[in-house]
Amino acid sequence: MPDSELVSVRYMVDDVDQSIAFYTEVLGFEILTNFAPAFADLRRGNLRLLLAGPTSSAGRPMQDGAKPGPGGWNRIHFIVDDLDAEVARLREAGGDFRNDIVEGPGGRQILLEDPSGNFVELFEPAER
Repeated sequence: MPDSELVSVRYMVDDVDQSIAFYTEVLGFEILTNFAPAFADLRRGNLRLLLAGPTSSAGRPMQDGAKPGPGGWNRIHFIVDDLDAEVARLREAGGDFRNDIVEGPGGRQILLEDPSGNFVELFEPAER
């Protein structure tokens, strides 16, 4: 796939190596580049995930002194066929969840936390 078709998301992380292990071993990403401890970029399908550690250029303080950091409520969103089975697999692999499965008119979802507190939403669409 040409790079122009990739969608890139940057996550600030506390530990690049720990985040690489989480995203590759638990969620099936592949490593594109690894400049740990500062930075790495990973790929899953057409998603390029940039992992920026505290020593990366993206981790430098802003002019007002604010420091970029992990967490917040933005997240990667993955559609799954069987949410219960995926949650069971991830729990077995040591995954930490922020909440229990919630259900709404569009489907069911749960929030998985990466090692730095960033979220990955797993979503099973409702039958239509």
